[in-house]
Amino acid sequence: MTYTITTKINMEAPKDKRTKEYKEWKAKHEANQNKKGVGDVIETITEATGIKAVVKAIAGDDCGCDERKEAINKLFGKRKVLCLEPNEYDYLKNVFETKGKIEASTQIRMKAIFERVFQVKLTSSCLSCSFINEVYKPLKRLYNA
Repeated sequence: MTYTITTKINMEAPKDKRTKEYKEWKAKHEANQNKKGVGDVIETITEATGIKAVVKAIAGDDCGCDERKEAINKLFGKRKVLCLEPNEYDYLKNVFETKGKIEASTQIRMKAIFERVFQVKLTSSCLSCSFINEVYKPLKRLYNA
């Protein structure tokens, strides 16, 4: 006597457990990260006004515009801000929607989120003194963006 065992393999893609609200926020965040630096903005203005065409006509194609644009972007470029993870987004949502005093444990968690997302290490010796301006407000701007 032989037995045949059959198993059903689930071929469906795993469900995305992120909330719709988070997905929409993430899409807006990524779109904002693609904005140009100051050098690109200056280039757009000089093209729109015709200045770039005049400079190229006088100086030739190798007028140094591209090098200046890159140098300005390095000096005044937009800082890359990482995207919040779904659990960070939910945590901040809870903090920002809850009114009242922010406990020390919340400040420490928000500081860790801030340092990861903005890719900086805060060196303030007194977190409670600088928390609102250095951590809370930038995270709230990022969350609301």
